[in-house]
Amino acid sequence: MSADSTTTPRGRSVLLLFAVTIFASAFLLFQVQPLISRFILPWFGGSPAVWSTCMLFFQVVLFAGYLYAHLTSTKLSPRWQAIVHVCLLLGAAMLLPITPDASWKPDPAANPSLRIILLLAACVGLPYFLLSSTGPLLQRWFSLQAPGVSPYRLYSLSNIGSLLALISYPFVVEPAFSSPVQAEIWSWGFRAFAVFCIVCSIGLVRASNVTRQSEDVKDSDEGPAPTWGDRLMWFGLAAVASVMLLATTNQVCLDVATVPFLWILPLTIYLLSFILCFDGDRWYSRKTYAALFFIALIAVINTLLGGVQVSIILQVMVYLAGLFLCCMVCHGELAAQKPGTRHLTSFYLLMSAGGAVGGLFVGLIAPYVFNSYWEMHIGLFACMLVMPAIYYRDKTSPLYRGQSRPGWMMIGLAVCLLSVGLIRHAWHLVGESIAVSRNFYGVLRVEDDEQQTRRGLYHGTILHGMQFLDDEKQSLPTSYYGQRSGVGAVMQHHRPGAARRIGVVGLGVGTLATYGTSHDVIRYYEINPEVVRLAEEYFTFLSDTPSELEVVLGDARLSLEHEDDQQYDVLVLDAFSGDAIPTHLLTREAGDLYAKHLKDDGILCVHVSNIHFDLRPVVQGLAEHLGMYSANVEGRANEEQGTQHCHWMLLSRHPINEQIILATDAFNELFFFTTAPSSGPTTGATSSPSYADAAVLTHHSAVRSCRIGCSGLFDIVVRPADK
Repeated sequence: MSADSTTTPRGRSVLLLFAVTIFASAFLLFQVQPLISRFILPWFGGSPAVWSTCMLFFQVVLFAGYLYAHLTSTKLSPRWQAIVHVCLLLGAAMLLPITPDASWKPDPAANPSLRIILLLAACVGLPYFLLSSTGPLLQRWFSLQAPGVSPYRLYSLSNIGSLLALISYPFVVEPAFSSPVQAEIWSWGFRAFAVFCIVCSIGLVRASNVTRQSEDVKDSDEGPAPTWGDRLMWFGLAAVASVMLLATTNQVCLDVATVPFLWILPLTIYLLSFILCFDGDRWYSRKTYAALFFIALIAVINTLLGGVQVSIILQVMVYLAGLFLCCMVCHGELAAQKPGTRHLTSFYLLMSAGGAVGGLFVGLIAPYVFNSYWEMHIGLFACMLVMPAIYYRDKTSPLYRGQSRPGWMMIGLAVCLLSVGLIRHAWHLVGESIAVSRNFYGVLRVEDDEQQTRRGLYHGTILHGMQFLDDEKQSLPTSYYGQRSGVGAVMQHHRPGAARRIGVVGLGVGTLATYGTSHDVIRYYEINPEVVRLAEEYFTFLSDTPSELEVVLGDARLSLEHEDDQQYDVLVLDAFSGDAIPTHLLTREAGDLYAKHLKDDGILCVHVSNIHFDLRPVVQGLAEHLGMYSANVEGRANEEQGTQHCHWMLLSRHPINEQIILATDAFNELFFFTTAPSSGPTTGATSSPSYADAAVLTHHSAVRSCRIGCSGLFDIVVRPADK
């Protein structure tokens, strides 16, 4: 086929066939990532590390696919390339569908990262491997059948397919279909892709003689062979972009919630930069992006230093803008350095290797080597070195190989100043901590205050429990669990003196154990074993309580699914005060599970204090779904008692007993809202909610709002339903 043969009917057919096949492979490749990750997210407690581990797996398999494409295209004849690939496609089709079996649900004693990797390998390993190899392999096949026609536009087309897959998932696929249906549809899509790929391989075999001749002739786009320095740059640029992608995703999910939409935003930006940079030279200007890149580094570091004082929307915008500019620089330079088609597969291979190493660093090495989230800092420092490295190798630059000493001094000064900001923030993360621990579920710190009177447990910047160090105050319920809080009122005045069964989702430091009596059984559900260790070693709430204590390790929702009816008098949900919200604990299915384990007169207490989100409408929607009455109790902070401002929602099948509130000695500092259910308990709502269910779980119905003022009088406020 000649260089202009794509203008002939047969040439156009070949081009269309390859374009459709590559587009389909890219679409399926990036559709399965959020699909399977969303499927298993509740199994592993909704941790941001679930997505990082999934991305690690996908990047490593992507590298394996590119390695396979490189080796087969350079070591095998076209006929054998086709035979091997078709056999693998048929084998993958036999393993469908990709729905994970329930037997893969985690064992609390098992390593969650390893469990996720094994699960993904068993369910999507071979199909994903073949989809990963399709881009470079079919571009190589196309270049052999159409010598002289650049295959890089097919690469841009594959990125467009990837982008459409990511955008369509949260807005079209996830809201419309349950996870099992999504997996079934995807499996049929893979079968259709396999048919297209087999047709491409048949065309390759037919053109094998032409292909062999073309392999011995350098096409017009061949150019010089890449040096080892070029190859190292390909690898390094891809690795930096990969680290920043995953580090930014972690940062955003830690600040907001672990939901597919927030996984997809950074990945979409990453892919968009690929599309723009490989579409043509007009999208990337080194001078322009070098300046913007420097400004972005300053903005990101300042945002890190600002922490929770910076609004969540601004944080997300700054982090994503920084990621976009980093990726534009890395991918723009990769596109500028791309070799001729003879070295195409090795180019993609080294790019994927860099991406895989970045994924290994963030997803596997960092959680078990570092005691805090250092990968963002390391990624930003690597970004600082990218532009100097590029200018150092550019023969047209005045900075080439160390020339222009003043210029290099300015660059060195800028890197040092930015590094000081990173070091300052890194020190703030650890500071004067008594203990720091990091694992799959995040970073925990135990710290005493400056006066050495209080000790707190922190997850990131969020307090998860505090205890006075003074013996006289050591047994006081503090932080969000004081006697004036909603849960404090329930624990003191719901069936006092009776033998109660109390369930608590989220251990913290075990503060609620202070309310227990010798007749009570308190059963804690905690997914993070490090929380249990730190609560036992550095706090005394658990050891001082007269109650019988039980601690169940593992995700609370899975544990409750597997347990017999616990008949709880009180069930406390305390997993939503952190930056990252485990949304799978607020779904309709989860609500049905809580109701199953409550006694008829039991009370569900939900801690909804959150610095970024008002979760009260969400829990109100849960109450309406369950046909329960609900009350919102707001507790004021009391420095002397060590309590903080907090919100608790109380749900019950019967009208909330206002005496629970009125019987306390501090009712004048509580706000009490009671809402009647709009209907009886609903049934049949079993579909898994989408990533947006934190806003969709409820509709605004008429709410009767009763405020208990200092005088004890009721001010009735009626708010009509929103239309």
